[in-house]
Amino acid sequence: MKRYLSASALLVSTVLTTLTGCGMTSSTESGDVPSAGTSTSQDAAAEVQKMSSRLYDLIGVKGKASEGSPGVQDCGDKDREAYFRIFHKWSFYPASADDLDAAMQNLKEGLPKQGWKIVEYGPDNSANENLTLIADNDEQKAGVHITRMKKRNPPKLSLMLVSGCYQVPEGQQVEHF
Repeated sequence: MKRYLSASALLVSTVLTTLTGCGMTSSTESGDVPSAGTSTSQDAAAEVQKMSSRLYDLIGVKGKASEGSPGVQDCGDKDREAYFRIFHKWSFYPASADDLDAAMQNLKEGLPKQGWKIVEYGPDNSANENLTLIADNDEQKAGVHITRMKKRNPPKLSLMLVSGCYQVPEGQQVEHF
């Protein structure tokens, strides 16, 4: 179990760094995670949850989303009691594997209409050549990494949504969950 948690933490950290570095503006220094403003952990998590719901709506095919709540991640070298990012990893399981292609097409067409800029789209380097879509939303200071896993049993979309770096209001601390 401990190995699984360490691997998950490494994966989340890698994806967070990749997503929040792609094209999002308003960072203070080159390579920094962009600032998403001031918020409590709970309020920021609620906003990321709303973004995930909008992504679910864009999928536009019948299926089921996995259960899961957003989590809190550090902002690189910044004080972990004052700065944080929110991530939300979830999966979508379509009623039919054939619906995965339609779901990815719906996302590819719908994301730009909601302010997302697609920064990468195409097969990954895995043996299964999973289709990957990476997009940033500069206005919402968020990034999303979506992978179509058609050959997986069961077939699914894997989604990782990540916020920019928030600072908690003065006098408060980051609530880690």
